[in-house]
Amino acid sequence: MDLIISTLNMSKIGYFYTDCLVPMVGNNPYATTEGNSTELSINAEVYSLPSRKLVALQLRSIFIKIFFLFSQWCAKYKSKPFCEKLLSWVKSSGCARVIVLSSSHSYQRNDLQLRSTPFRYLLTPSMQKSVQNKIKSLNWEEMEKSRCIPEIDDSEFCIRIPGGGITKTLYDESCSKEIQMAVLLKFVSEGDNIPDALGLVEYLNEWLQILKPLVSSIIA
Repeated sequence: MDLIISTLNMSKIGYFYTDCLVPMVGNNPYATTEGNSTELSINAEVYSLPSRKLVALQLRSIFIKIFFLFSQWCAKYKSKPFCEKLLSWVKSSGCARVIVLSSSHSYQRNDLQLRSTPFRYLLTPSMQKSVQNKIKSLNWEEMEKSRCIPEIDDSEFCIRIPGGGITKTLYDESCSKEIQMAVLLKFVSEGDNIPDALGLVEYLNEWLQILKPLVSSIIA
């Protein structure tokens, strides 16, 4: 998202207010002059590019963990309420479609995934109706189903995105709410993920071509 926002010079139009993320504040990550270097950024900001009818949400913080006592101390993250609020905002804002850029642990790939491209996609049923033919023309590979419980041989098969954070929840909720959503992800490892960011943006650009005049300069 940083790569897209900075390359397209998208304008910040607001914040996504939520109590589900750890509060944070920092300097302007896209500062280009001394004048805008003192602007502040927070944990969830919204950027837009009206000429492309494009809106981007950049998350910069982790989810808050809450503790509760139920026979013993338990903890859970506030990720589910965040997803519900985010999708409610998507519907009320009249967004035509949503694209989630994400990742998954490369070390949890199966044999087939190890022998193929590191990129995968998912489409909600309502999204398939409008873009399935275009996606097929790109020869992309859809995220495969795998055993819901890998350690159990007779476990049922389902979509799993290990290391993908809220991606699976957003996808499942969008399926049930008939939201047009696409998930684009890359299998990655810990460390310097700049090449992964470049690769994922190129993957997105194959479809939407939002960076068509700029791709060569980005890669350089």
